[in-house]
Amino acid sequence: MRFIAAIEYDGTHYHGWQRQKDLSETIQEKVEDALSKVANDATKVTCAGRTDAGVHALEQIIHFDTNVERTERAWIFGTNSNLPHDISLRWIKLVPDDFHARFSAVAREYKYYIYNQPVRSALHRYHTTWYCTPLDEYLMQQAANKLLGKHDFSSFRAKSCQANSPIRTIEFINVSHTGDILCINLKANAFLHHMVRNIAGVLMAIGEGKEPVSWVDDLLKVKSREEGGVTALPNGLHFVRAFYPKGSF
Repeated sequence: MRFIAAIEYDGTHYHGWQRQKDLSETIQEKVEDALSKVANDATKVTCAGRTDAGVHALEQIIHFDTNVERTERAWIFGTNSNLPHDISLRWIKLVPDDFHARFSAVAREYKYYIYNQPVRSALHRYHTTWYCTPLDEYLMQQAANKLLGKHDFSSFRAKSCQANSPIRTIEFINVSHTGDILCINLKANAFLHHMVRNIAGVLMAIGEGKEPVSWVDDLLKVKSREEGGVTALPNGLHFVRAFYPKGSF
């Protein structure tokens, strides 16, 4: 049987999603260990989008296979009783055997939160990136609009990115604020390694006035990560959800 499940986590104290060969604690390790205890059998999971160290998720989608029969309630409450407080299994469903958390997804959504005040916050330190210089939301949105649609995002991906192609299609990218917090909300068919954090770094530089709005055009044209500016910190990044064809589950 194949199951789909949604995992919520605070990535502050973990070395990202993917299980590591060393002793570093990861989200995948904790989730697989908890599910394995409920199944009384080794259980491996696949996620919709791997996240880096310090990155959070509101609804990370996973799938796993098992021959063990448990009720949905048993899976949820049994798994959560074996998970640390900063990781939670939110829901679970039975899906067809050909469903794949990563390859069946047609789009993914992220949000990047920026605490924009001169004085750092004690309460927001783990879930937003602190930026002490005032940011111009209007300039950031103007720049963001240039990233809409299908582009070569070579200037916005990590040098270590292993994706076969740098071509991605951004459906929307919106910059908004609530109080002292700015939010960059993006949806694309897929994202390259560090793509959202690199976009955030570029938009913040433009919002501060360090670079003009036209810098985005230059970066798309030059196709070089070395010209792409600073990679924004991971703590402001949140994986929101993955999207699947209607009727997938």
